Amino acid sequence: MSLCIAAGSKAVTMAVAAFTLSWTHSVEKTRWEEDWLVTPAGLEIVEARVRGSGAGMEPAEGARLVDGWWIYVPRLGPQPSVVLAASGATGAGWTLCAEGRCMTLGAEAGETVVIRACAAKP
Repeated sequence: MSLCIAAGSKAVTMAVAAFTLSWTHSVEKTRWEEDWLVTPAGLEIVEARVRGSGAGMEPAEGARLVDGWWIYVPRLGPQPSVVLAASGATGAGWTLCAEGRCMTLGAEAGETVVIRACAAKP
């Protein structure tokens, strides 16, 4: 499996089995991180972390506080895609990291960014 990332007419394919998606909440300025697996069933979230809490950011049920991070396992089945609305209002956009490489997504207002599992290239 590979990870396909599309924003308008631009597309990137990464041969990875897992990735981390992170961002800073636009109002509370709080860091969020999510770890995902790329599987034949789609994208599966395995853990989420939120640095602190704030309005609309209450810790999830079962979350545990570790070194200032609320850590939990979201109850969400495999997703066919993750869609990021690139409004430009979030500041720095999202950071996607996999196998030691990172890229910024949706930092400026523009096309919606779609992340999905895709078949590996032969």
